[in-house]
Amino acid sequence: MKKAFNQERLLTILVAPQISEKATYVADKHDQVIFIVTPTATKPEVKAAVELLFKVQVDSVQISNLKGKNKRFGRGIGRRSDVRKAFVCLKPGQEINFAEGVSV
Repeated sequence: MKKAFNQERLLTILVAPQISEKATYVADKHDQVIFIVTPTATKPEVKAAVELLFKVQVDSVQISNLKGKNKRFGRGIGRRSDVRKAFVCLKPGQEINFAEGVSV
């Protein structure tokens, strides 16, 4: 039984891919891709959004909430915003390539 999701909501769930050294390591070792998602995103919504946008099959999704840090700017004190990350595990043989179409 598959739940139908609102198409417009699915297009806004994924904010950006996380491109970092750790994200590359996780992608190579565990066949996972890391996305920054909206704070209200659920695991089934993230799975449906990735499958819709990238035409891949998703095995599982893990989500972590990162609390923003307090930072100082001279005298003023600011705060980084909280971030919600989704670790998307792809089925074997599936791949998402973000470097496609980029020429140097």
